[in-house]
Amino acid sequence: MRRCLWLLVFLCGIGSAQAAAPKTVLVLGDSLSAAHNIPVESGWVHLLDVRLGKMVPKWTAINASISGETSLSGRNRLPALLTKYRPAILVLELGANDGLRGLPLPALRDNLTAMIEQAQQAKVRVLLVGIELPVNYGPQYRDGLRAVYADLARTRRTALVPFLLEGIALDPALMQDDGLHPVASAEPRVLDIVWKQLQPLLQ
Repeated sequence: MRRCLWLLVFLCGIGSAQAAAPKTVLVLGDSLSAAHNIPVESGWVHLLDVRLGKMVPKWTAINASISGETSLSGRNRLPALLTKYRPAILVLELGANDGLRGLPLPALRDNLTAMIEQAQQAKVRVLLVGIELPVNYGPQYRDGLRAVYADLARTRRTALVPFLLEGIALDPALMQDDGLHPVASAEPRVLDIVWKQLQPLLQ
């Protein structure tokens, strides 16, 4: 009898531990999510992890972002990341490096579409994060890039952050000298931009 009671308590303990295990938000991005030239603990993904850890039940953020990442390299890495981390949510922040290199927009769309489909087939909710290019890239390419994210969010039924650096990119006080990456003090604002669209997915 005592052995049965012990086994019951043990199994209940395992069940409770499994129930308490935090769900995962996987962030797949480029240098905008990889804390470029700032301390990692100042980056918006780390700040997200801290915020998620205070939730009940807890969530955790895994940052799989790499500076210089393109949509193609992200597409190639994503299957292994989904298998390893089994996230509930994928925050997909890629395309900036494609745009800066002038990648044809159909190729970008194809890579993003493939990643969204991979995630959705694995029952992972997707938050697509858009980016904007400097004005010297011309209105046609900039408008086309913007449309890629909007169209994919609509047709693939994903959540969307239209522009990761909305209200930040054009403020020199909030940007590093390269004009492309936020300073550390702006990262909480970046998180707030993402959080508005991410929070409903956590419910």
